Amino acid sequence: MEPIRRVTASTLDVLDALLASDGPTWGLLVIKATGRPAGTVYPILERLERQGWITSSWDDDAERSGPRRRLYEFTADGVRAARDLLAARPAEAPVRPSRPSRPSRPTNRPVTS
Repeated sequence: MEPIRRVTASTLDVLDALLASDGPTWGLLVIKATGRPAGTVYPILERLERQGWITSSWDDDAERSGPRRRLYEFTADGVRAARDLLAARPAEAPVRPSRPSRPSRPTNRPVTS
């Protein structure tokens, strides 16, 4: 199992959602639990699988209509590493006030495209 090189808030959210699930869960439930977009969650799931933190398999429920679901589940080492990583998560950082936006200054240059 490879360590996670870059731990982002999104990655921590995905790990937290997977830990909170009761067994294998599919990506859409992770998306709903984290509030993160699919374009963020699925690449994280793929990366975690490549690094050996989770495994995935296709749901084989033939009685369920709709597309097949890909189920994600922690490996034994992955669940321990995820718990350790989440336990070491720093407390919420204070929100830094954004810089006030300055009004744009008019210029006398012609607009070109």
